[in-house]
Amino acid sequence: PWCFIGKRRMEEALDDAKTRYPHLTFDVRWRPFELDPRLPTGEGKDKMKHYEAKFGADNIRRMIPRMKATAREHGINMEYGGNVGNTFDSHRLIWKAREVGGSELQDKVVESIFKAYFEENKSLGDSAVLEECANRAGMKDTKDFLTNSQLGRDEVEREKNEFGRAFQCNGVPMFVIDERFVLHGAQEKEAFLRTFGKVSMEL
Repeated sequence: PWCFIGKRRMEEALDDAKTRYPHLTFDVRWRPFELDPRLPTGEGKDKMKHYEAKFGADNIRRMIPRMKATAREHGINMEYGGNVGNTFDSHRLIWKAREVGGSELQDKVVESIFKAYFEENKSLGDSAVLEECANRAGMKDTKDFLTNSQLGRDEVEREKNEFGRAFQCNGVPMFVIDERFVLHGAQEKEAFLRTFGKVSMEL
C-alpha cells in the first residue's frame, strides 16, 4: 500500500516542482521489484490470510485503519479484500508500456494496476485483470503479450537485477532521483522537493 501512497506524494511534489523549479525536466520510470516471487499466478490466495501469516493478525488489525486513513488523505480508497497473486506479469506489462508509449503510458498502466489491486480487490496474477488494466490505461491488444510468459521476461529480469545491484534495492517504495539520490519509503512531498532542490542547485 505504501507504493500507491508514495506515488501520490511523488506526484504532488512533481506538480509543485513545475513552478518551483521550472528549468528541471522529469521522466518517471517504474522499475520492477517482487516482494514475494513465490506467490501463485492466476487467482492467487486470500489477501488477508496472506498478510496475517506474514505480519501477524493483531498487527494487521491495528494497521488497516491507519493505512486506510492515510490513503484517503491522498484520494485512495484502500481495500483489503480479494486475493494476492504473483506480480511478475504485471512487471512485464509495465515494461512493455514504456517500450510502446514511453513514461506517460507506463505511468497510466501503473496507476491502473494500483487501482485494480488496492481499490478494486483484484488479483494481479490474473492475466485477464492485467489486460483490463492495460485497456483502461489506453494500451490495447495486450492479450497475446500477457499470455506468452516469455515475452519481456528476460528484459524484466535483467532490469530488476541491474537496478537492484546498482542501488541495493531490497524493499519498496524506493525512489531514485537523478540516478544519485535515493529516498526509501513513502516519503512526504517535502522530501522530494528538497531533493529536487539539490539537483536544481547543481545546474
